[in-house]
Amino acid sequence: MPEICLLGTGGMLPLKERFLTSLFVEYNGKAVLIDCGEGTQVAFAKYEKKLSKIETILITHGHADHVTGLPGLLLSLGNCSRTDNLDIYVPEKWESVIRSLLSVCGCLPFPVTLQPMPDYPVSWIAEKIDPMLEISAMPLQHKVPCMGYSLTLRKKPEFLPQAAKELNIPVQYWKQLHAGNKILLPDGIEILPEQVTGTPRKPVKITYTTDTLPIPEIVDFAKDSDLLICEGMYGDLSKKSSMNQKGHMLMQDACELARKTNAERLWLTHYSPAEKHPEQYQEILTELFPRVKISQDGEFLKL
Repeated sequence: MPEICLLGTGGMLPLKERFLTSLFVEYNGKAVLIDCGEGTQVAFAKYEKKLSKIETILITHGHADHVTGLPGLLLSLGNCSRTDNLDIYVPEKWESVIRSLLSVCGCLPFPVTLQPMPDYPVSWIAEKIDPMLEISAMPLQHKVPCMGYSLTLRKKPEFLPQAAKELNIPVQYWKQLHAGNKILLPDGIEILPEQVTGTPRKPVKITYTTDTLPIPEIVDFAKDSDLLICEGMYGDLSKKSSMNQKGHMLMQDACELARKTNAERLWLTHYSPAEKHPEQYQEILTELFPRVKISQDGEFLKL
């Protein structure tokens, strides 16, 4: 099962008690990191997450609070004896910014491949992590080009050993069938995976949207998420107009999106440094969306 850790929940600048927003999602010993603001490698140490597990980094956009931790993190990763290629996905209009950041790293002991993304929705299979993991990206509405991400981990149906035995299928073929491959037995009989597996299981879906207005497109993108992680710069409704102008959401906007997407649970993040006590809005927000969590740094969940 995937393990999710919100390494930081801050926006704009790090505070003594709040790191900048970054998300670590681990599955079967490999991980995806979303955004890497200043101090992210320190958050890794504090919450005892292993840098060496990172296989893919997803960048929402090139503002400093989302990317300036990259050089330090990559240098630290190099000290973990990494030699395998690291993929960094970034909106194509920010590719030159990320490339410039990488230039201060000098010669890393592993290759880094920048994967520029177009300004329209795209999806791909994260083979390096798991062939059942699909990553989707969609443009958000910020003052600059910005992407939201959704991670969907499809689960294999339950394997039915008794059904395989009744069909006289040798054990050495069971793994292939469970992986979804049909087989041909020595006697020429073809066996389909669905003959020895149960009904399909619901996939696990994690959606991450920050630095954006609450645009309608997010509803379909994040639909039925098991976990929606969404920015909530402020809980003060008087800030609504200024946040609209800056391309950000309030906590109440995030709750409304979670309700419309039918999300199982909502984690808030990317609080303004001026929002010292976001927990004060818990009661109000719970009325809007009962399963809202006013997240803190290190927020952890297994799905």
